[in-house]
Amino acid sequence: MPLSHKFCIAPMMQCTDIHDRFLFRLITKKAFLYTEMVTTGAIIHGRCYEQLKFNNDIEHPVAVQLGGSDPHELAECAKICSSLGYDEINLNIGCPSERVQKGSFGACLMQDPELVKDCIVAMQEVTTTPVTVKCRIGVNDRDDIDFLNNFVSKILTPSLKTLIVHARVAILKGLTPRQNRQIPPLKYDNVYQLKDEFPDLEIVINGGIKDINESLDHLKIVDGVMLGRSPYDNPMMVNNVDSKIFHEVDIGLDRKSILKAYLKYCSEQIENGYPLSRTLKHIFGLNRGLKNAKAYRSLILETMQKNNLKATQEDLISLV
Repeated sequence: MPLSHKFCIAPMMQCTDIHDRFLFRLITKKAFLYTEMVTTGAIIHGRCYEQLKFNNDIEHPVAVQLGGSDPHELAECAKICSSLGYDEINLNIGCPSERVQKGSFGACLMQDPELVKDCIVAMQEVTTTPVTVKCRIGVNDRDDIDFLNNFVSKILTPSLKTLIVHARVAILKGLTPRQNRQIPPLKYDNVYQLKDEFPDLEIVINGGIKDINESLDHLKIVDGVMLGRSPYDNPMMVNNVDSKIFHEVDIGLDRKSILKAYLKYCSEQIENGYPLSRTLKHIFGLNRGLKNAKAYRSLILETMQKNNLKATQEDLISLV
């Protein structure tokens, strides 16, 4: 059975690592999780398998996102990721950063759909793991419907079933990645019409979606939603995703229980070589909106700086 992309948590650099994904699995069992983007060069030349680790017993469904533009290198990485047990391999064609452009991948690839298709085909030929694509609605001054339709028509293969579309144009010069997530206007209608044009393609919409209610509105038109900053900044916003989006029973843990379980995990990860600065950063927003939020964040920062969880663990738990 194909996996559902009705609710996905977006790949985010320096955010959606193995620890963050463990946290989300304490809150939702159904949301589709994604790794940070991992470049083909890091895997092939740097042997950077650390970024490819995941909690195989609890993280599914989970996808790895690859950044690259060489079909042969992407095929090699697809084989490696498939052997690790990922449920999906996602190709990043949406990142607008200058560093990524220098590597000739990310959003600049939308200007070369034939190469994108070659990359997709190369990966599909070496693995049965589904290959998906994450892109923007356009590049620079081309954010019109015709551009997006033409791009998608040129990259389609019989096995490409899912397309994730950030509903903003990518400005390749003059804007930082953060500005590219904020300044270009959201054009949800472009993504909606894409679903009309390609009804058999699973379309997942991304960009500026703040909560479950907005997600439900989009799901009336497209097949899935992908949220990034909002759940990362406020993990508890996904605590009813399983019931409201997937019509299944929620995990139902409260903040205190989630924090206790995650701090236990953090203690175990110290023994695996992960400092608290790597693991605790993901829970700054766990009690977002509560009266003790400021004191809680300050105590997390102090704990990270001193790298001593035992001294503050009970106080942290008391603040949620």
